[in-house]
Amino acid sequence: MLLDLDFDVSVDRLSPVDVPMETWLRLQQFVYREARLLDERRWDEWLALWTDDGMYWLPQQHGQVSPYDHISLAWEDKMLREVRVRRVEHARNWSQQPPTYATRLVGNVSVDGTDAAGNLVVRAVFQMTEWRKRQTRQLAGDYLYKLAAEGNGWRIRMKRVNLVNCDAAHENLEIFI
Repeated sequence: MLLDLDFDVSVDRLSPVDVPMETWLRLQQFVYREARLLDERRWDEWLALWTDDGMYWLPQQHGQVSPYDHISLAWEDKMLREVRVRRVEHARNWSQQPPTYATRLVGNVSVDGTDAAGNLVVRAVFQMTEWRKRQTRQLAGDYLYKLAAEGNGWRIRMKRVNLVNCDAAHENLEIFI
């Protein structure tokens, strides 16, 4: 998956979609629940929100259109997300002694449309406060989700995290943003 050049990360040619208020509220709850699972370090439940081919992406430049043409802060498939979770939770992981904790404030959830594959493209803004080794770090930006319909809900096909300071030098990004 990491080098699957056919994985569509674009969000520029979306089809408009009319989302009823009930669906929009359910989408908001989905985004809020995802943030809560991360805040509470409920990693396995968070991993279950993803499609098998889902990708987690943190671009390293503003306006970066592809993870293939330029380095990214993260470009992770299912295996790499699982490896990161196991590493973060491992008792001998010195960088997580004490563990990193975070809380996210998420808002301005909006639906941009659907992509060529029928994934619903949803956008939200966030602010995250991270507490690690008695130091606080603030991160902010926007989330861009591609959500695949499944039953009466959705699963994450892609999550793009656009950090306001994506091009800055960062200390370790241990946990998912």
